[in-house]
Amino acid sequence: MRALRKTQAAAGLELADVPMPEVNSPDDVLVRVTATGICGSDLHVDDWTPSYAFITQSLPVTIGHEFVGVAQTGPLRGQRVVVRPSVTCGTCPACTSGRHDACERRTGIGMTRDGAFAPWVRVPTRNCVPVPDGVSDELAALTEPLSISMQALRVAGKVAGQRVLVMGPGTIGQGIAVLARRAGAAQVVVSGRDDAARLDALRRMGFDALVDVADKSLAESTAPYTGGESFDVVFEATGVPETISEALPLLRRNGIVVITGIHARPLSLDLTALVRKQQQLRGSFRPPESDWPQALAMMGEIGDVLKPMVSHVLPLSQALDGFALAHGKQASKVLLRPEDCDG
Repeated sequence: MRALRKTQAAAGLELADVPMPEVNSPDDVLVRVTATGICGSDLHVDDWTPSYAFITQSLPVTIGHEFVGVAQTGPLRGQRVVVRPSVTCGTCPACTSGRHDACERRTGIGMTRDGAFAPWVRVPTRNCVPVPDGVSDELAALTEPLSISMQALRVAGKVAGQRVLVMGPGTIGQGIAVLARRAGAAQVVVSGRDDAARLDALRRMGFDALVDVADKSLAESTAPYTGGESFDVVFEATGVPETISEALPLLRRNGIVVITGIHARPLSLDLTALVRKQQQLRGSFRPPESDWPQALAMMGEIGDVLKPMVSHVLPLSQALDGFALAHGKQASKVLLRPEDCDG
């Protein structure tokens, strides 16, 4: 079968022929992939930024972790499923006591074990979550990033009545914007840089306080929407660490910055102003497993709002073209679909 692979510890990806995965354990299931999203993490793997060097020992590996498919084996056979990409070890004290969210010895589908930019993938049965009939494959493929957005809102705490800035108009930022508005935020401003396609997706999702900081500073760009007032909560979803330094002066005393991006380099930060204003930096990463059914249920309620997030659906054979679109910010979310000829 054809699969998109990371074959060496250097920039680049390769479409290659690989054996179809085999299921040799009752704990695993074979999934026929129907759609997989290109994630910002996949772009980092393609570029081979330092933050993803941890997968070196797993190379070569098929990437792709935001996906939906049909279970071919096991108790969910014949059902559409999305798959949590974080695979718990099953043997540590947390796992054996049923506290899987606390597992610290994880592997990652599409990172340290073969993923879903392929027609077939082998995954643990316990990682499969059934997809409701009313949720399309295109929406279901967004479950993983939407769950990340849900976790960011949880880390932020109350946003009702608050002025919110979302830095980064990608899928995570789009999800955060939707959820913040849904939670009753008084205002949601979203910023990007040379991000016409993704800002246009947000516009079609009903947002109008959208700024592109390519030609103006963040402060200058957001001022027309805030009237000079400070933000209560800032979400960083850019993967660009310097944006945090730009946002802190726009954040009120006791305000909160929630950081969701994975960054390719460290940030040098003057903490004095942050301390004197008692601002808080909070990291947000993996949601609890229980968020996945909730995310799917939410898609059934607000699917029409979320549809513009997906801008391109391409065959797996055009994977490298899809990555070029994503790298060039010419797309919002690109999905890849295997075809019969791929295996």
